[in-house]
Amino acid sequence: MKMSRRAKRMERSHKRHKTPPLNLVSLMDIFTILVFFLLVSSSNSYQLPATKDLKLPTSNSSNVPEETLVIAITRDDILLGGARVETVSSALADESPSISSLKDQLQRVGANQKESANKKITIMSDENVPYAVIRKVLTTCQESHFTRIAFAALQKDLPPG
Repeated sequence: MKMSRRAKRMERSHKRHKTPPLNLVSLMDIFTILVFFLLVSSSNSYQLPATKDLKLPTSNSSNVPEETLVIAITRDDILLGGARVETVSSALADESPSISSLKDQLQRVGANQKESANKKITIMSDENVPYAVIRKVLTTCQESHFTRIAFAALQKDLPPG
């Protein structure tokens, strides 16, 4: 098959104009900087899980919370690691000093931990939850051998000076 003069000219023109190769050096530099930035920024602090139904009390403490198992007590539910364990109303209605369903879950989680003594746990409670519920949660934690208990609070800005 014979090509026309126009087709020959276009073929020569396309052979001359090759696409430039992709410069990977600058792309690798950008990704390296991005990886280092993410590593540095993610390892600085521990963030407590955010629950929109929870309004934490404020505190003047400047200590950073440790990464531990978290019990969140909202106005309606008691959550262990984000999963609902019990309702606040049923915990209040129960006459026993501890919460049996929470105790079962804590013992199951505690069996998986290496250290049997000084197990750590953080309690995040809404500021309007009755103290009787918090007392039952504390008793349940102690019965499950979680002896290092911390309370989460929002850090209040201290006045300068």
